[in-house]
Amino acid sequence: PHETVGIMLIYLVIAGVVGSKIFHLLENIDDLFANPSKAIFSFDGLSFYGALVFGSAVAIWYARKNNMKILHFIDAFAPVLAIGYGIGRIGCQISGDGCWGIANINPKPDWMSFLPDWTWAYRYPHNVINSGSVFSPCSSGHCHILDVPVFPTPLYETTMMFIIFIVLWSLRKRIKIPGILFSIYLIFAGIERFLIEKIRVNNVYEIFGAHITQAEIISSISILLGIIGIIILLQKKESLLKNY
Repeated sequence: PHETVGIMLIYLVIAGVVGSKIFHLLENIDDLFANPSKAIFSFDGLSFYGALVFGSAVAIWYARKNNMKILHFIDAFAPVLAIGYGIGRIGCQISGDGCWGIANINPKPDWMSFLPDWTWAYRYPHNVINSGSVFSPCSSGHCHILDVPVFPTPLYETTMMFIIFIVLWSLRKRIKIPGILFSIYLIFAGIERFLIEKIRVNNVYEIFGAHITQAEIISSISILLGIIGIIILLQKKESLLKNY
C-alpha cells in the first residue's frame, strides 16, 4: 500500500479542492448567484468538511481499487486528519482569513491570566481579507485591523486538534479492532467543531425555526456516525479480528 501513496495524494488533492469549493458554494448561495464565475473559480472560500467528505469518498474508492483493507486504511488516516486540520488552522490564525470568532469584548478570565491577551480576544491586524479599519503606519499590502476584538477560534481549534491527535496516536497500537480508531476520530472531531461553532462566525441556515450552521449539521452527523460505527464494530469484533 505504501507504494500507492503518491498517486493517491494526487487524487485526494483534486477531490479535496473540488469538495471544499462545492461545500463553500452551498454555504454561500448568494455569492454564487451574484457572480458565478468568480464564486466557482476563485480560491477564496474553501470548506474543510467538503474536502473531508469528497476526499474520504475518493480515498475509499482508491483503496478498494487497489485491494486494500478499508478499515485499516481509514484507521491510518485518523491521526493524520487530526494533525493536518490543526496545522491548517495555524494558517487561518496567522493570515486572518475570516475564520475567526464572534465579537469578544469581555474581560479575560482569571484562569487565562498566564496567557497573552490575544489568546482571548484578537483584532487580526494585517488580515488578508482586509476586514475592519485601515491603520497606520503600515507598509504592507494588508493594512486593516478589526474594529472589535473577536475570539481567535483558529487558535482554539489548533489546540483541540493537537490534543485529539495525541490521544489518537497513543491509542493506535492499543486498539485491536479495525475501524474503531477512525470512529473515535469522527466523534472527537465532531464534538470539537460543534462546540467551536458556538463562538465562530459562520453562515446560518434556518431549519424548522432553528438556526444552525452547515458545520453544526455535519459535525452532528460525524458524532452519530462515530457512535454507530463503534457499536457495529464491537458487535462484529470476533469476525473482524479473525479476518483482519
